[in-house]
Amino acid sequence: MGAIVEMLRGLGLTDASLGVLERRTALALDSPAPEGTSVETVDAGGVPAEWIVAPDAATDRAVLHLHGGAYTAGGLGSHRGFAATLSEQTGCAVLLVDYRLAPEHPFPAAPDDAVAAYGWLTSERHVDPAAVVVSGDSAGGGLALALLTRLRDEGTPLPAGAVLLSPWTDLTGTSDSHASQDGLDPMCSTATLAQSAAAYAGDRPLDHPGISPLFADLSGLPPLLVHAGEVEVLRDDSVRLIDRARAAGVEVDGLIAPGMVHVWHLFAGMVPESTEALAAVTAWIVATQSRASTGASS
Repeated sequence: MGAIVEMLRGLGLTDASLGVLERRTALALDSPAPEGTSVETVDAGGVPAEWIVAPDAATDRAVLHLHGGAYTAGGLGSHRGFAATLSEQTGCAVLLVDYRLAPEHPFPAAPDDAVAAYGWLTSERHVDPAAVVVSGDSAGGGLALALLTRLRDEGTPLPAGAVLLSPWTDLTGTSDSHASQDGLDPMCSTATLAQSAAAYAGDRPLDHPGISPLFADLSGLPPLLVHAGEVEVLRDDSVRLIDRARAAGVEVDGLIAPGMVHVWHLFAGMVPESTEALAAVTAWIVATQSRASTGASS
């Protein structure tokens, strides 16, 4: 993990002297799917996406994954390998969504795209919502939570659950961990997140519940799995979310992992703690899909 942290520091992701577009370039990585995994380019309700299916994976169950990158970076290339691993370990298809990025496309472009992709998955690909788990890392985790609240408000059948990995849920930057953990994590800093938050929010207030879903009404949401690392500035975005969701009656499994950095799951196969965490995530997805599908058919 120490070697990975030093490599990440070299990318300059926490350097506020770089603009959001410069950091986007630093995150323009190519993470290929392993040989034998099917990667189909699709138009998911007008949104570019990839339908990723590992060998022998089912296509009547799916994970809809929303990538991280502070709403200003990331995409299919940066998360294709992670999505392929999700497909392999869960034994189901993964829809990796290439939602529009700020500053070119501020809020509500990203949630609009997430809603469109979910609609395509459940209507055009005919995957039962009870067989869908939405997942997201970092900004994608916050976007996944915003997606759930929007689907609920619109009366759309909800997915079986959602996995939120180091989710960015409060773009106002008011969580205590911004003060206590800033400088420890190589992937996020308070200053760079503030730049991306301003780019994403545009002329909307940062505490808008669609932008910062920590402040949304969380009642009526499906089960959540929330993971965060102990040493990341976004740690308390998850701590506060877990508390608020439980208070709203939502079933939540939460983990604040000792010594771990932002979305350490991305390093599965290289770091034992990452491998173990991703295995726990995929087991939760399979169990949640199974439980929801059984309930839907009874």
